[in-house]
Amino acid sequence: MQTAGRPGAWWARLALLALAAGVLLPLVAAGLRGVLWALLGLAGLALAAMGLWWTLAHSGTVRILGAALCVAAPLTVLALYAAGGMLGPAVASLALWALAVGAARTALAPANAAPEHAPPPVRPWALMNPRSGGGKVDRFRLADRARAAGVRVTLLGSGHQDVAALAEDAAGDGADLLAVAGGDGTQALVAEVAARHGLPFLVIPAGTRNHFALDLGLDRDDPAKALDALTDGVELRVDLGFAAGRVFVNNASFGTYAEVVGDPAYRDEKRRTALRMMPGLLSGPSAPGLRMLADGTRAEGLQALLVSNNPYLRAVDASRPGRRERLDSGRLGVLGVRVEGAVRAAGMARGPRAAGLLRLTAGEVVVEADAPAVPAGVDGEHVLLLAPVVCRIVPGALRVRVPRDAVRTRRGGGAPDWPRVTRLALGRRESVPRRSRS
Repeated sequence: MQTAGRPGAWWARLALLALAAGVLLPLVAAGLRGVLWALLGLAGLALAAMGLWWTLAHSGTVRILGAALCVAAPLTVLALYAAGGMLGPAVASLALWALAVGAARTALAPANAAPEHAPPPVRPWALMNPRSGGGKVDRFRLADRARAAGVRVTLLGSGHQDVAALAEDAAGDGADLLAVAGGDGTQALVAEVAARHGLPFLVIPAGTRNHFALDLGLDRDDPAKALDALTDGVELRVDLGFAAGRVFVNNASFGTYAEVVGDPAYRDEKRRTALRMMPGLLSGPSAPGLRMLADGTRAEGLQALLVSNNPYLRAVDASRPGRRERLDSGRLGVLGVRVEGAVRAAGMARGPRAAGLLRLTAGEVVVEADAPAVPAGVDGEHVLLLAPVVCRIVPGALRVRVPRDAVRTRRGGGAPDWPRVTRLALGRRESVPRRSRS
């Protein structure tokens, strides 16, 4: 609960002032013509979206024209803005909007007490994959540093090894903390073992993308900093997602992306494989047609479906791409896409309200398809799951140990609740802040 005299109220007032200035600046610079300039910018976004659709859903000449439109549309808008003397005001307006959103997020950030210091483990164990992330384990000397901190380290070999079995053996041998230096898929397997035994879990971001580490507030540029949690750590409770019984810390994807990841050539030729397969998957006879039921909401004909462990902020968030505001909401995020042509693709410029975009949260999601098995990408790993696939979430299942600094790094995000920002700026009290279903 915040009042007008507290910092949150001042941040809320700054957010409203910046928002108003961002709206008024183009009108002051161009009068009523500012509305036309804004419409011109939206038209450029729509044309770029159409070009992207033609690039992905077609091949040959149409693909070349689509790629040209993707580039030409925004460049033309920028050139017209510059010729009309509106480039400066447009950039300044965008900067004010960014300031408004940042101030609003700060105003609404919960003032929760920091988690208590977690006692150091006595027999920590870590699984490390030397091949993950292009060799980060060796490059950052993670195994040596972990051993120096008293950690028993197991290195994955070149052959197939049962990651979950290795973690089970470590837990049975008395480990009181399980750690992983590897990709998100490997992390998920060990996290499930840690959750089952009630053991704390430590993430060392040595993978390629490290999405889970990103949302935990860990430093992905220096994976060794995660080891600070052994001596100066705090403990967080986070949720775990399951797709047909298979655990995921980030997401399970179905449809277009899962089909591309399943192609054997994808590992070595990601971009070329995706461009080769996209036309058939988006508009050809092999286009996936998924059906989904989520807490009473039914959707059909989806080309792509992403079910995430807690919702992502936006399909596209320029300031914090691919981020989750929290990992303990107890809700699955659901993002579905159904694009039937260039016109529908142009409508994607509307963002979350686009007709071809389904966005909600749910406690359980059921994915159906015409085939007996559904290709899926579970934390980036390609698997076949028997249909129907039931996705669920287990709230607070995992005890995660992170360095104390990571708690300060984690920040909220997403589209601010502007009515709540307004009430806060006016000094009105709130007993329980509303939680967005995003």
